[in-house]
Amino acid sequence: MHDCLPRLQPCDFPALRRDSLQIVQVNLGYRCNQRCIHCHVNAGPTRTEMMDDNTIEAVLAFLRQSGVGTLDLTGGAPEMHPRFRTIVEQARALGATVIDRCNLTILGEEGQQGLADFLAEHQVQVVASLPCYLEENVDGQRGDGVFRRSIEGIRQLNALGYGREPTLPLNLVYNPTGAFLPPPQQQLEADYKARLAAQYGIVFTRLLTITNMPIKRFGSWLISHQQFDDYMQLLRAAYHDANCQRVMCRSLISIDWQGYVHDCDFNQMLKLPLGGRRTHISALTADQLDGAPIAVLNHCYGCTAGQGSSCSGAL
Repeated sequence: MHDCLPRLQPCDFPALRRDSLQIVQVNLGYRCNQRCIHCHVNAGPTRTEMMDDNTIEAVLAFLRQSGVGTLDLTGGAPEMHPRFRTIVEQARALGATVIDRCNLTILGEEGQQGLADFLAEHQVQVVASLPCYLEENVDGQRGDGVFRRSIEGIRQLNALGYGREPTLPLNLVYNPTGAFLPPPQQQLEADYKARLAAQYGIVFTRLLTITNMPIKRFGSWLISHQQFDDYMQLLRAAYHDANCQRVMCRSLISIDWQGYVHDCDFNQMLKLPLGGRRTHISALTADQLDGAPIAVLNHCYGCTAGQGSSCSGAL
């Protein structure tokens, strides 16, 4: 795999500082039942990194003392962590909203029986990857058969009330299938809803459009296809200064599987520590974050290009 980090330096992205913390995002490990071309985590079935019990307890302790209202669980496939359900139960007991970054196919995997029912029982918000409503595009990006298995996953969730009831939101995620920016989110959401309802009888709450980051597996793909510099030029040319006020790193921290804290999930993958200083979650308090500097490199143009991009979709 090509190293993208040297191509993101020197940095000319504007300096950023934090607002109040609202979301704690936790990467439980890089193991996944899929291996997608666009994956900025480089996750897959052979990855072995997994958060240990002491780190999980430190994360829950931070959630408790900080009073942050949302825990966002990601991976890999976060559900493959053996303590996934316990973490959800304990976070919900603290009154936190829990988000599960779900790839949908995990719902049909051996050993995951009852997962959809568990998510519904604990009113876990599901953010699910479905990078296109066309089967050939999804399978080309994520692997043969993934689209059909994803549709079956959505049907499981719909049957439990996801996408239909206010307490069970089901948000789908669109990623471009190549080196281009997402189309306007509102228009694409309408297209998704019409196509998926007509062809498959499924519903969802919102569509979140997320720009592909020029790092890890996708960044390496760009380098291999001699498109890295052109893609970076595209991101820079589409920069909007107003998006800097709403980027996710201003109100979110990202915790890696070893417990170290980063300003966002993308910085985590580049091993850029929180504000440029290596910090473990066990040594962090929420009051240290207000107004603190954010570590930036040129991949940050991916979040500010066009309509903007974050873990919650367009800005």
